[in-house]
Amino acid sequence: MKTVRIFALLAILPLLASIGGLLMISNADEVQWGYEDDGGPSQWAELAPEFVICGEGKAQSPIDIRDAVETALVDIEFHYGVTANNIVNNGHTIQVDADAGSHIIYNGITYDLLQFHFHAPSEHTVAGEAAPMEIHFVHKDRNSNNLAVVGVLLNEGDVENEAYAPIIDNMPAEIGAPDAVGEDIALGELLPESRGYFTYQGSLTTPPCSEVVRWLLLDAPVALSAKQIAAYRALYDGNARPLQSLGARDLLHTSR
Repeated sequence: MKTVRIFALLAILPLLASIGGLLMISNADEVQWGYEDDGGPSQWAELAPEFVICGEGKAQSPIDIRDAVETALVDIEFHYGVTANNIVNNGHTIQVDADAGSHIIYNGITYDLLQFHFHAPSEHTVAGEAAPMEIHFVHKDRNSNNLAVVGVLLNEGDVENEAYAPIIDNMPAEIGAPDAVGEDIALGELLPESRGYFTYQGSLTTPPCSEVVRWLLLDAPVALSAKQIAAYRALYDGNARPLQSLGARDLLHTSR
C-alpha cells in the first residue's frame, strides 16, 4: 500500500478531493503516488503538471501548531446527524463517505460534509509533537470549490471509544468501493465536547495539494484505546505528509 492509483475524473466534478482520503481529481491519465519510496511526498510535484503546487505552493498543509495568535473567532456551528457506515479502504486511508445532510456553518458559509478519514501519525503537530492519529472531516462550500476541513487529534486512552467502534471494527483490509456495513454512525459523537479551534488557510495534504482549504483544527483531542489505534495502524502506519512551512500566513486560536 505504498502507492495509490489516481484515475482521471470528469472535469465537471470540481475538487471533491479529500485531505488524504478522496481520489484526487487530475487530468493525468494515471499517476502513482504514496508516502514512501518512489512517488513519495518529496516527488509529488514532479509526478504530473497538476501536482506542481505540491512543491511550489506557499500555503501548504499540514503545519506545526505553535505561536498562534489568540483572538475572538466565531464558533463552528456543527449540524451533524447520523450516517450509514459507508466505509472504504481506498488505498491510502480508511474513509467513510457521509450521507447528505450533515454540514457546518463557519463565518456564515455552509459547508456540506463529504467524508471523513484518518492519518497515522497525525499530520498536524502541536509544538512539534504528533498524536498517534488524526481524523479529518472534509466539507465543501455549497457555492464554490472551497473546502473546510475539521481536524481532530486522536490520542491513546484507557478504554475503547464506543463512538468510533463501528468504524474501527469494520475497516476493510482490502482496497475496494465503499460499502455500508455495521451500525450507523452518530457523527457528533466523534467530536470532542470542547469545540475551540486553531485556524489557518492551507491546502490538501495529498496531490494535487490545491490551496483551497480553510483548516479548523479542534484544540481538544479525542481518545481511542490502544487496541483501536493499533488496528488502524496495522493497515496504515505512515500516511502523513511531512510538515510544511507556515510562512507569512496567520495562525489563529479561539480565545476563551
